[in-house]
Amino acid sequence: MNFRNKFPAVRGMQANREYYIAMIPLGLLEKIFIDNNETTVANFRAQRRINESRIPEIKKYILENRDTYVFSALSASIDGDFEFIPYNNGDIGELNVDMDAVYLINDGQHRKAAILAAIKEDESLKKETISIVFFKDIGLERSQQMFTDLNKYAVKPSNSLATLYDSRDEIAIITKKVIDTVDFFKRYTDKEKDNLGKNSSKLFTLNNLYKSNQRIIKNNYSELSENFVIEYWNQVSENIIEWQEVMNNKLYKKDLREDYIVTLAVTLNAFGRLGNYFYENKNLNMSEYLKKLQNINWNRDDKTWYKRTIREDGRVKNTEEAIILTCNAIKKKLNIELLKDEKLKEKHI
Repeated sequence: MNFRNKFPAVRGMQANREYYIAMIPLGLLEKIFIDNNETTVANFRAQRRINESRIPEIKKYILENRDTYVFSALSASIDGDFEFIPYNNGDIGELNVDMDAVYLINDGQHRKAAILAAIKEDESLKKETISIVFFKDIGLERSQQMFTDLNKYAVKPSNSLATLYDSRDEIAIITKKVIDTVDFFKRYTDKEKDNLGKNSSKLFTLNNLYKSNQRIIKNNYSELSENFVIEYWNQVSENIIEWQEVMNNKLYKKDLREDYIVTLAVTLNAFGRLGNYFYENKNLNMSEYLKKLQNINWNRDDKTWYKRTIREDGRVKNTEEAIILTCNAIKKKLNIELLKDEKLKEKHI
């Protein structure tokens, strides 16, 4: 007598081959999928090795979003005997798999590993399910090709789009509210792309503004953070003359982008660093300091930005040091004393 695993399943067809979709309790994943790839050389594996550093992040996502987490289906090949028994001659039925068959994951090994790690901390997860798409294994070459095909055309969304759709990340939420509230950002921020072409109608990306807001708040989020960040960007926007000139059609976006530093990612991050200074020192009259932004010459050719924001060859610097040095220059213009570490950076100019 052959003992079999039995899974309620739905049958489908792709490339003239049958496949089956089953709902599997998370608690059974460890029994079904046996890890045997780690000691096998790449040529004889149908999957990449597990990247252990990814597991804690995915596990944390599950446990911290216990009522809202979501996973797409795993894909696996069955190496062994199985039979699909349809109900009423249809495509809904039961997939009976020989107990000696081996299940090979073609896509989703990190999700599986993270789920098993999460179950160790929350056993209630065992009763929940995940869909698995089963294919018949027809050899290593086919399994390797399936892994390639499943991953080859998977396109990771841009960081901007991921931030736009993120309703959990506090800084993402604040950033979207900044864009909705501050007229300049509302008009000139691209919410989907991470990189803007030279002829783009936008001046900023949501991702760059998100990174700047990360610098403002760091790990000190509070209920007052949102109001502070919105107020900060409103005042920055109102006091950068060139931004207002673009808003009022007195300066072309193309000229602003090419001739000034106030649309550069490095400058936006420098503003984030400046914002953190006011965030940490709420006793200061931020409004009075930021009014002095009107007196700053933001032209790329101004010597203020030489070796800070702009390299000796005229190209833009996009380093952490450039962000600090650009912020230093702005702080000096606002008559704000530099911090000890900022003064040390000045010695490299």
